[in-house]
Amino acid sequence: MALNGLNRRLEKDLEGLRSTGRDKGAELVIKEVLKAKGKKGPRYILENFGAKEFIKMNANSYLGMSMNAEVIEAEEAAARKFGVGPGAVRFISGTHTPHIELEKKLAEFHEREAGMIFSSAYVTSLGVIFPLTTKETVVISDELNHNCIIQAMRLSRPAAKLIYKHNDMQDLNVKLQEAIGKGKRCLVITDGIFSMRGDFAPFKELTEICAKYDAEFEEGVITIADDSHGVGAFGKTGRGTEEFTDAKVDILIGTLGKAYGVNGGYVVASQTVINYLRESAPMYIYSNPITCSEAAATLKVLEILDSEVGVKRLEHLAKMTKKFEDGLTNLGYETIAGPHPVVPLMVRDTAGTTELVKYLTENGVLGTGLNFPVVPKGDEEIRFQVNADHTENDIDYVLAILKKYRDK
Repeated sequence: MALNGLNRRLEKDLEGLRSTGRDKGAELVIKEVLKAKGKKGPRYILENFGAKEFIKMNANSYLGMSMNAEVIEAEEAAARKFGVGPGAVRFISGTHTPHIELEKKLAEFHEREAGMIFSSAYVTSLGVIFPLTTKETVVISDELNHNCIIQAMRLSRPAAKLIYKHNDMQDLNVKLQEAIGKGKRCLVITDGIFSMRGDFAPFKELTEICAKYDAEFEEGVITIADDSHGVGAFGKTGRGTEEFTDAKVDILIGTLGKAYGVNGGYVVASQTVINYLRESAPMYIYSNPITCSEAAATLKVLEILDSEVGVKRLEHLAKMTKKFEDGLTNLGYETIAGPHPVVPLMVRDTAGTTELVKYLTENGVLGTGLNFPVVPKGDEEIRFQVNADHTENDIDYVLAILKKYRDK
């Protein structure tokens, strides 16, 4: 068979990952979700673990909206009306009224002229950065940006690529000086919330520095931020890192699949930028959009987020995040302090990370172990993610498990 040689080589590569503890291993399969009851938030039943109940401390669904009755009802109603799939890419006949309504709402939510939805946030970053990068474009990126930004830069092949030290605005200033004369357009790209650490980019300083160099480039210095972990979960009203830092970037990328609890990605910007992306982004042109039911579900989430219920959920989320972070610190664990619900427990060792993940799983807690190359060597960690469905009892339980591990 033609695959024999390839299979041998791939198996060797896989064994290399396994032997160094860098493989992700078999995926845990959720077979049932138990709704919140009393002092307990939702619990999850996994394949091969019998009736054991798990607390999910590794979900991106920060607002806890995926099981919300109103959101489910909105999704089901749209599916009955429009069907379960769009049936085509958008420029043929795949665009429906829920898509248009959602794009309008997202633009309004972020105070932009226009919005555009993609099939995922990962695809959105590719679909924004690739079309906006010409042969005369310089791209400047934070060293800890998400893989989607890294891959987009590789795909785009800019005239020059510069990397600045993580959140180091002095180094960004240096890189902008180096970029002068290397291209007509400069794209400065950053995550809003850095997903492995939970810290955020200083948008105010970043945009002010970029503005100083705008005249040095014929087509300007354009700031782009992927705030997928920020939108819906960060800031007083869930507008993300822009709201928290009181500063706006030129082009904002977000996701529907994290705090909103649904699926898909989006970008908001000027009407001209969005019009251009619709005509030039292959990830948009040649892919089906999200379903009408997903769009309708997200519209309901945005409605809830902009209500008193939404404000209270954000306040509870912030309270539980602070409780968990303080609990880790009091137990003597190292973390990266910050208000975002990503709370890392720094292990700084691959074997230790793997061991702690196993112990947590044995005790009914789901946390994500992050090892090299997902994070730099020495930054190995357990990434915990708090969400608005977690109760004080849930947080206390997880901290008790971590105390037992520390004492052990």
